[in-house]
Amino acid sequence: MGYGLQAPMITVHHLEASRSIRILWLLEELGREYVVKHYNRNRSTFRAPPELRAIHPLGKSPIVTDGDRVLAESAVIIEDLIDRYGGGQWRPPQGSPDYASYRYWLHYAEGSLMPNLVMKLVFDKIPQAAPSLVRPVVKAIAQQIAAVVVDPEVALHLAFIERALEGRNWFAGDLPTGADVQMSFPLEQSSLRHDAVGPNIMAFVERVRARPAYQRALARVKA
Repeated sequence: MGYGLQAPMITVHHLEASRSIRILWLLEELGREYVVKHYNRNRSTFRAPPELRAIHPLGKSPIVTDGDRVLAESAVIIEDLIDRYGGGQWRPPQGSPDYASYRYWLHYAEGSLMPNLVMKLVFDKIPQAAPSLVRPVVKAIAQQIAAVVVDPEVALHLAFIERALEGRNWFAGDLPTGADVQMSFPLEQSSLRHDAVGPNIMAFVERVRARPAYQRALARVKA
């Protein structure tokens, strides 16, 4: 790099009440400098503002710009950052059993777990959107459907994760990896919302919360 030139700054486009925190946590662990650009949701629709859709058409968060590259989807962002800046850390050696676990949990978080958690959140909020006159009926229907369809699925997944963490601190080996970064958000949210969360999941969440890099990331979100 020539004298006086600087590497492009990484920008994390952070939408309030979104999943960006795990990307900030990874960047803090990797020791990369970055800036956070904050976006507020529409008060009525809770959707992203046009400014975020101008960065990426779907207007979802996190979005990372790194030079002239625009990265979306948390797993893609995590893999890209580790490939570029990980220095061989934050993922197990390719071909190892731990690497297979790493890839599984990296994609399980959004592919299998989060759809159920989002569905649970939707059914919890449906009564609030109903007209007051019919709200009790809507609430009863939503609760019944959730109890039969959604809640058992959430409990199934949380029990599955609880068993996977038995006797181990992290999802893919003895050290934290990108898989733990990816799993941190849904398990953090589950620890706040669901009674079915077991002690192994809670211990994992506490380990994440205790990491100085995670605490620095939280401070950046709140700044």
